[in-house]
Amino acid sequence: MSPRAGSTGPHTLAFVESPVQLLNVLEWAHSAVHHGTAPPGAGLTLVVLSPNDPMTRGQLRRMAELARDEGHSVRWEEARGGTTAPFHTIGGLAPLLRRARRIVMGDPFSRYVQLLLTITRAPDLVVVDDGTATMEFVAQLAQGERLVRWHRRGGRPGPRDVLFAPVSASARRRLTPAKGRTVEVFSSMPIDSVPDGVRVTANDFSWTRARFGPPRITKGADLVGTSLVETGVVDPDRYLEAVRALARTHGATRYFAHRRESADKLHRLAAETGLEIVRPDLPLELIARRGPIGRTILSFPSTVVHTLPLALVGTEVRVAVCDIDPNWLTENASPRAQGFLSGVTGTARDVHRLSAVVS
Repeated sequence: MSPRAGSTGPHTLAFVESPVQLLNVLEWAHSAVHHGTAPPGAGLTLVVLSPNDPMTRGQLRRMAELARDEGHSVRWEEARGGTTAPFHTIGGLAPLLRRARRIVMGDPFSRYVQLLLTITRAPDLVVVDDGTATMEFVAQLAQGERLVRWHRRGGRPGPRDVLFAPVSASARRRLTPAKGRTVEVFSSMPIDSVPDGVRVTANDFSWTRARFGPPRITKGADLVGTSLVETGVVDPDRYLEAVRALARTHGATRYFAHRRESADKLHRLAAETGLEIVRPDLPLELIARRGPIGRTILSFPSTVVHTLPLALVGTEVRVAVCDIDPNWLTENASPRAQGFLSGVTGTARDVHRLSAVVS
């Protein structure tokens, strides 16, 4: 759908590639209006750089509907629909990028977003939460490091990394505050070292709580899936053993799949644990807020151990996080994986911490 904006183009362009990023743009817009930093009617256009994964696309479609209901314009780009798609996407967006006053992005590590940053000269840049990656982004920016996702750090750069290095370096410079350029990070994650000049705004999920719920709470427990197997961090057999033990110990009956979990893995989980596999059609924060949801939500270290307590504040739901045993890690896992995952768990507020389970 084309953006509903005048001939001068939208005041604010937001780029998202995942449902959670789109949710957090809606949270940012709600917060900005509330605090008077982005008055209503300022021309927010959401650009969805659509991935190919069917589950992610489905959730993005649902989130796009919610965004339109809030009065925002949505522009859906088949950004990965073939070898020429990136050229068409970037070419089509270039005029909007040059005119926009503010750029909002959900993933500063994205090569797509980094390319788009080389085109814009917007004086205001905003990074909204993309979960645990936000913590790593802020730390790398503060230390002047190159932008690399946490589960890939410690490895040797590949040919594509080397080729893309100048663009990535340019993006990092653009995301560093300077005279005439402001940088805001809108996050629900704990951020310790804030780079000079970066403004951090707290995401308390006020839009989600105003829009949905409170939920009906069931007596049992629900388990939240993770893509740590798919990213090569955790061994699949060890993960299955941990899920089985958690379900048995806490009486969990449902398993909310992460959108990146493979169908084969989920089929195996269902067959060997007896859990009902649920593929959510919206981000888990909205699913939980709508309900019904278990009185206890079990999770491994992930973004939701930070976001769910905020989305469910005022309810009786307890969020419990299970540590990752170092023995579960694959031999290819980043040397920083264990420390990073422990940090995700240790900095979570209002959660109950469980020791690593054993089968």
